[in-house]
Amino acid sequence: MAISGVSRLRGGLGIAALCYVGIDYLRRISPSWHATLQPKLWLVLALAAICRAPFYPHWSTEFRSVLPFLGSLLFMLVTLALEATSVHFVTALLGLDWHRTALPLPDTGQWLFLALNEKLPTVVVQVLRAPLIGLHHYLMLFLMLAFSVLFDCVKAPGLGLGARYMFTMAVGRLLRVITFLSTILPSARPWCASARFEIPNHPHPWLQKYYVPYASDPNMIRQLLQEDMSNAPIGDYPAEIIPEWGRMKFLVNILRPSSAVLSGDGTSWFSTLKRTGGGCNDLIYSGHMLVAVLTAMAWTEAYPGWTSAGIWFLVLHSTQREIRERHHYSVDCIVAIYVGILLWRTINLFWSAKDQSKTLRLEQLAQIEGRLVQAAKDADLDKVREMLYELNNPVQGQNPTKQALLGFAAIVIIFSLGIGLLAFTLTADG
Repeated sequence: MAISGVSRLRGGLGIAALCYVGIDYLRRISPSWHATLQPKLWLVLALAAICRAPFYPHWSTEFRSVLPFLGSLLFMLVTLALEATSVHFVTALLGLDWHRTALPLPDTGQWLFLALNEKLPTVVVQVLRAPLIGLHHYLMLFLMLAFSVLFDCVKAPGLGLGARYMFTMAVGRLLRVITFLSTILPSARPWCASARFEIPNHPHPWLQKYYVPYASDPNMIRQLLQEDMSNAPIGDYPAEIIPEWGRMKFLVNILRPSSAVLSGDGTSWFSTLKRTGGGCNDLIYSGHMLVAVLTAMAWTEAYPGWTSAGIWFLVLHSTQREIRERHHYSVDCIVAIYVGILLWRTINLFWSAKDQSKTLRLEQLAQIEGRLVQAAKDADLDKVREMLYELNNPVQGQNPTKQALLGFAAIVIIFSLGIGLLAFTLTADG
């Protein structure tokens, strides 16, 4: 009976994930039904987690994952701040005039989907165009996967899975920053920068000397190759605006505000940075696709089956939409897919090497083997259960009290639900 109950719970995770994505899509086709059903679904999922938490038997295991979890969270937040700053920098560096005139790169993926629109049935094209899933969906799907540890759908600890997900995400974001800072590519949407950024029209003084003189004159490039020195004359450009940002003044050369009036309130460096969004250059590789692939990899590893296959289908659907809607070039999405897969696999090697829980449990099993066999011979089931519980829930040092574990459980549930709500709010617009 117990095995049957666990099996039903495992199947329920896939159904819950499908319901979440399906109900959220109702906002596109039936906003009234969406407004009715989505709060109820959220309430059911939250109450299920809260009601199950006191009976979860692995809180001591979760407790040992707190420090890696918090460390990974801090690492990810730092890399996201660095990424946001870098995204604004590569857009502001060249100025709005360049963004208005730079032609999009030729992309065979875009041509392919345009050709398929003419060949495929209308229904199929409509499905390919439909916004079935977005960034916040992938984040929520991972949160559901991590919370399912409460119901034994995935292996404990859930905080350990979350720590690995955030650490891998942070490494992927860091590699992404290095990549798109290396070579600046024009956006597939030339109007994007003018619509979203308030930056000067002219390029940064650094580019006035090292890029502009050589951007359109092949003879100047030949001279540069011969001399390996930049000796070209610099044109006349307006002076850079330097607002009073106090200790954050070093960000002026990075964010390049277009008006001292807009930027003179002392805190506007933050409001300037918030306008970055997803950026208006082509940022290789796609951050959205990285999130999607890491979510799919986590599901595939922790919860293989039809649900994981469905999530990979959604990843492929998101890929063609990113290309079709010109949010990214094809290369950005393709690179994001194999970088995400390789990162998850590679970090797992080091993560598994750090996790000594299996080795410790084998050693402890060897230590209690004699007592366990004797208790079994004596038919002392209580003793057997006690030893097996200690084996499955090892703690270093003094065992925490039940009240302490319940307090820890409450903190984890509230904190995790808070993160989920914040992520949903901040990423709901993509």
